[in-house]
Amino acid sequence: MTAIETSGTVAVVGTGTMGQGIAQVALVAGHRVRLYDAAPGRAGEAAAALVRRLDRLAEKGRITAQERDAARDRLSPAADLADLADAALVVEAILEELPAKQQLFTALEEIVPADCLLATNTSSLSVTAVAGPLRHPGRFVGLHFFNPAPLLPLVEVISGFATDEAAATTAYDTAAAWGKTPVRCADTPGFIVNRIARPFYAEALRAYEERAADPATIDAVLREGAGFKMGPFELTDLIGQDVNEAVTHSVWTSFFQDPKFTPSLAQRRLVESGLHGRKAGRGWFDYAEGAERPAPQTAAASPAPESIGLHGELPGPAAVLRELIEEAGIKITGERATGDRAGVIRLPGGAALALTGGAPATSAAHGRCVRFDLSLDYRAATRIALTASETASAADLAEAAGLFQALGKQVSVIRDVPGMIVARTVAMIVDFAVDAVAREVASPEDIDTAMRLGVNYPGGPLEWAERLGARWVRDLLDSLDHQTAGGRYAPSWALRRRAEVQGQVL
Repeated sequence: MTAIETSGTVAVVGTGTMGQGIAQVALVAGHRVRLYDAAPGRAGEAAAALVRRLDRLAEKGRITAQERDAARDRLSPAADLADLADAALVVEAILEELPAKQQLFTALEEIVPADCLLATNTSSLSVTAVAGPLRHPGRFVGLHFFNPAPLLPLVEVISGFATDEAAATTAYDTAAAWGKTPVRCADTPGFIVNRIARPFYAEALRAYEERAADPATIDAVLREGAGFKMGPFELTDLIGQDVNEAVTHSVWTSFFQDPKFTPSLAQRRLVESGLHGRKAGRGWFDYAEGAERPAPQTAAASPAPESIGLHGELPGPAAVLRELIEEAGIKITGERATGDRAGVIRLPGGAALALTGGAPATSAAHGRCVRFDLSLDYRAATRIALTASETASAADLAEAAGLFQALGKQVSVIRDVPGMIVARTVAMIVDFAVDAVAREVASPEDIDTAMRLGVNYPGGPLEWAERLGARWVRDLLDSLDHQTAGGRYAPSWALRRRAEVQGQVL
């Protein structure tokens, strides 16, 4: 193991929320920590704030009084950059401005010893570009902590184009020694999390722009139907609409305006209006005192059908619906095979009920058709989105709603848009993850770990690829691509290859 010894000094440059959080992690791990900020007096204020945090940790019993006192003795503000001359590791957490970061590290290179590891906590800039002006970029890495750094376990360890393997290993092992869960990543726009998570926000915004549903309903469908801890609208309100939109724009620009990463005009208008989320008192939702959060659109109760027909096997996770239907006491009659076609539930009135395949319900070959959205776990889901073809009647939709309500689900009826809400979101996340593996951005294990820990996903996207099947994801994206011009939904070559291999195995 090559972790920096606790006898080595850790310097943190930039004393905002993230800088203080990183300093706390290093301090509690046993290092001497020096804080520096270019703004006069800021480092001293940050040191005082850290002491108060240590006091709170001791009051809560998370560290002992002796550990608090020892940590306090190891902490000191630095009045000048030259005071960092004995650092074994310098972590930068200043503004996301490339020239400022380059200038800082160029100055540090003249001050710190030759074996000092230099690290940036950038979330959106190129690690390679930040290290570009350095004479010795081999010792430079990205150490991307997530906010709040003391609580969130994930650290992305990013190797720039010129980063030495030994430096990346030291950074990885040091993060692990600090009690974090590090993952390795190549220097690509957005790294792992901010690259692969883009569709979670982008597809919700796209569905909103298509007027599939209102923000509260889209959030509820993804939260209660797919198991995400927060919906994308409430999450971006928490992150800050300006921050989230800036990261999206940065990744899009860095990928030469690839349509898969296109920012949202609706979010741009929100940012332009100053509605940045919780910190501004309003974003997609109103956070003023006494303001009520809008409720998701929920269908009225409908009677459960006494029986349904089942033609073929329902695909992927939807296969468990057969068990749920039987457990609810609803008879399954008229079963028959459908060849290679995905299974269909035949409702009592004759309408077809099927999992979305990407195309709108109105384009289905089944005539009167109701589509239901994807869930990663239909047994655990508490809400399902439905949409109906133009030829389906209100009675058809009520029968479908009654069926899912009998299974213990609330139902949200949304506009008939391609891919609905969960299916298009999950399919895009899976495609981004498969593509990242093929491009050697990170290993499959590190990608799944990063998405579970970094953004609290209910599973890893490569695990989802196995459960859903690459062919199903490819076919859904192909259908979306056919419905939507511009290439946004075109499956990656890596997903196509994976689907072909799966088909050969089957």
